[in-house]
Amino acid sequence: MDLPGPHEILMLFGGFVLLLGGVGVVLLTNPIYSAFSLGLVLVCISLFYFLLNSYFVAVAQLLIYVGSINVLIIFAVMFINGSEWSKDKIYWTIGDGFTSLVCITIVFSLMTTIPDTSWYGILWTTGSNQIVEHGLINNV
Repeated sequence: MDLPGPHEILMLFGGFVLLLGGVGVVLLTNPIYSAFSLGLVLVCISLFYFLLNSYFVAVAQLLIYVGSINVLIIFAVMFINGSEWSKDKIYWTIGDGFTSLVCITIVFSLMTTIPDTSWYGILWTTGSNQIVEHGLINNV
């Protein structure tokens, strides 16, 4: 059995933090905390780009999305009067329940559909020249 290397450990950690950040964006009632959670999600996406050796896209993700757009969201939310957010004590509404039901249904349908899918016949290639070679060999 092969032990996972640092690359796999960082991918698992980043995926776990990405899921927690996404849940935080949706479920946190304070918009400031939700915006900070969105920033965490965007930083984790940038980490994935670094792990995939796409450094330019990772730096662009950090500069454009985390550095500009998320800061703009936070400033816009700070200009809004925050007293109305603290008065709302309804933590669970009918819309939240319906949305949760739809999301859980989609997740379980994907979990049952993907393992039952026949992946035979799908050409798995790693390069574009292999697809061209495969097409030329089959057409001769």
